[in-house]
Amino acid sequence: MAALTEEQTLLKEQAKSWAAEEASVAKFREMRDLGVEQGFDKATWAAIGEMGWPGILVPEELGGVDMGHLTFGVVLEELGRQLTASPLLASGLIGANALLLAGSPTQQETWLPRIACGSKVVTLAVDEGPRHAPSRTALEAEKTSAGFRLRGAKSHVLEGLAADAFVVLARTSGSSGSAAGLSLFLVDAQAKGLSRSRLQLTDSRGYARLAFADVEVGEDALLGAEGEAGPIADAILDRARAGLAAEMLGTAAQAFDMTLDYLKNRVQFGQVIGSFQALGHRAAGLFTEMEMARSCVEAALQAIDAGDEDVPALCSLSKAKAGDFIHHMSNELIQMHGGIGMTDEFDAGLYLKRARTTEATFGNAAFHRDRYATLLGF
Repeated sequence: MAALTEEQTLLKEQAKSWAAEEASVAKFREMRDLGVEQGFDKATWAAIGEMGWPGILVPEELGGVDMGHLTFGVVLEELGRQLTASPLLASGLIGANALLLAGSPTQQETWLPRIACGSKVVTLAVDEGPRHAPSRTALEAEKTSAGFRLRGAKSHVLEGLAADAFVVLARTSGSSGSAAGLSLFLVDAQAKGLSRSRLQLTDSRGYARLAFADVEVGEDALLGAEGEAGPIADAILDRARAGLAAEMLGTAAQAFDMTLDYLKNRVQFGQVIGSFQALGHRAAGLFTEMEMARSCVEAALQAIDAGDEDVPALCSLSKAKAGDFIHHMSNELIQMHGGIGMTDEFDAGLYLKRARTTEATFGNAAFHRDRYATLLGF
């Protein structure tokens, strides 16, 4: 519903046609069946890099195009429709934002041009348990004469097997549960003592568990000020949540289109089933949910670009509403298709599995409803 510029409209059409032709659900299914460990096709990622999408947020002087988060969301929505797997969200949006918000000029000059062209993948390592809880970070960063020594583990790291570097949230002081004493570190994926193992989740993407066994990093690995990363980590995560919500919106919108098409064409008892009042009312309700979710997602992305004060609340609202809609829509996609919806040969199951993992990533709907109410003073 946002008023897109001419450039954004053209980019939306480019992403829509490219994803449908070159990175469709059929391509994702093929990759899944092959068991590709990193969770995405390297040729697909190379093509995304050539189109410049990883550089949408990166300043022009560092190799990007600096077109903002709403533009990035437009692309993510179209890729979400086709379940296109790539490190675009993890690196182009989240990794880039971490460096833009907390990186030193040297760190930015070293990594942002590589992120922008897609030659390097930088991703965020924040959660340590089954639930999203940044303040409960326990990974220890002990001060040494040469820098810091990291001990602990991270889980559910997006594109963790393909990453060239990790932005790691660690504790330099304080205790688990406190937002104070948190620090961010940029850690090379090949650092001695760092190991990673694959996590096989239902959506067949490239998640990893990281283990830090006395990983030594220098002072120059620190992003921002020591012990003061809590607010910056929240800002990075809010941008991650809004971007993921845009992708979730695309996935759920495609599920709606698939369902609506089925209702218009499936004949039962001599009638198109979409003519049955009960099904028509359900479709109308889902459309209303979709437009409400779209309004919230676009409001969050626009607020980030404008630097508004209510960015945290709007990002939580967008993730909660997108989570509610994709959960409901993926269920209806299966149910309204009946028996065929339960088969692996039909794409509905792929959308359902992606829905369940994205719902939980960076906080589920319950987490964000609580955060939204807290931010509004309830």
